[in-house]
Amino acid sequence: MQLRPDALEPHLARGLAGLYVVYGDEHLLAQEACDRIRAAARAAGFTDRSVFTVERGFDWSSLLGASQSMSLFGDRQLVELRIPSGKPGKEGADALKTLAAASNPDVLMLVTLPRLDAATQKSAWFTALADSGV
Repeated sequence: MQLRPDALEPHLARGLAGLYVVYGDEHLLAQEACDRIRAAARAAGFTDRSVFTVERGFDWSSLLGASQSMSLFGDRQLVELRIPSGKPGKEGADALKTLAAASNPDVLMLVTLPRLDAATQKSAWFTALADSGV
């Protein structure tokens, strides 16, 4: 489901989805959307937070492990994935498709991307994220 920035607040008031993908070339709007999602997550009991930034040599298995594991103290957790380049590569694309298919009520995923071109928006990994999340 795709939301415009002005529709995010009413959506969050109704409840959280398990996966959010925030992307675009308006950095301030993207940052504000992420801040609103984080605040709603804290209010919903997601007190633990892990942040992953994709760089050369990124270990995708650590992300998948974090998204599937329980927190040390049993808290619900927010897992943020930042992909500054917007290109996860083949291993990353496979990991993102796996992540989109997984469902863990104790984990909220937040994926942030830059502005994406039309070809990237039609890729299998992005389509999987868009179909599974908000």
